[in-house]
Amino acid sequence: MIGRLLRFSLFGESHGRSVGVQIDGVPPGIKIEEKKIMTELERRKGIPELSTKRKETDRPEFLSGVFKGYTTGGPVVAIAKNKDVDSSYYEKIRNIPRPGHSDYSAYMKYFGFNDYRGGGMFSGRLTFGIVVAGYFAREILAKAGIRVKAYAKSIGNIKTERLSLKDVFESNNPYCPDDLAYNQMLELIKKTKDEGDSVGGIVESIALDVPPGLGGFFEDDLEANLSKAFFMIPAVKGVEFGLGFKASELKGSEANDPFAFNKGKVVTKTNNCGGILGGISDGMPIIARVAFKPTSSIFKEQDSVDLQAGKDVKLNLKGRFDPCIVPKAIPVVEAMMSFSLADSYLRWLSWKEFKNLERK
Repeated sequence: MIGRLLRFSLFGESHGRSVGVQIDGVPPGIKIEEKKIMTELERRKGIPELSTKRKETDRPEFLSGVFKGYTTGGPVVAIAKNKDVDSSYYEKIRNIPRPGHSDYSAYMKYFGFNDYRGGGMFSGRLTFGIVVAGYFAREILAKAGIRVKAYAKSIGNIKTERLSLKDVFESNNPYCPDDLAYNQMLELIKKTKDEGDSVGGIVESIALDVPPGLGGFFEDDLEANLSKAFFMIPAVKGVEFGLGFKASELKGSEANDPFAFNKGKVVTKTNNCGGILGGISDGMPIIARVAFKPTSSIFKEQDSVDLQAGKDVKLNLKGRFDPCIVPKAIPVVEAMMSFSLADSYLRWLSWKEFKNLERK
């Protein structure tokens, strides 16, 4: 489960009857706008011509917490039924772990009782629930004027040029605001797909107008909680904020963000820290980058083992795979950032309200 005041947990398996999410702490009175939710769920399917041929409608069915189109304040439970499922191939390779996947580690963790079809509970199918949870988080943040936007910063060795916040937030391209880089990314993905291989990349996510004061000490650390949320997304292998690892190459005089007043408001002249100091938001844009490994399922021959026969084998996978999961990961990263921020914001509001009571 992720979050403290606002929390959610996932359930289901890739080839099971359904995947779903339970969200606790959602305030009452949030309107269920199906068009908005479906827009994000459609984005989660990625670029149609470059995504898996598995087609699921993913229209959420709300089982609780919603009445007459609004949240009730009770736990919100939503599911999406799995309909386009073909498990026959996974039965044939059930004893041969796929390189890069959780097959072997899950087999050892659950003593062979895990659902191995399509990765079971470790499948990207479960990100359905993350995106649905993100919808409610966005609605909460919207009331505070906080906006979150993510995009493909890089795919393979193709990187975007330096982009302004305006470029990112006003672009109509749902995947990347840099048209030139985006077209090059598409070509790289197509080339990699034709080779039977896969490619990874980096998603950058930005939160604007976050008030200073969100987060806190140790377990309330905003960077730590955001990082945990990002690492819960399948295939994530790295997270950084602001300058990230590049800060290690600089001197303090170069990395520090000098303070200044701007129209009576405290700002920093640079934003090398990525909007977070001491685990607490400083009022500047929060900038995070999330690295995704290449899709583990590829069509090239790979070495593996037969756990039942106890011997080395060659594995040639068959199935429906994405040559790159970065495009479909973008709304998932946005949802995770939104949810973690919404949880921190609601807890910060309780302190703010308490201080207001003291003044009465």
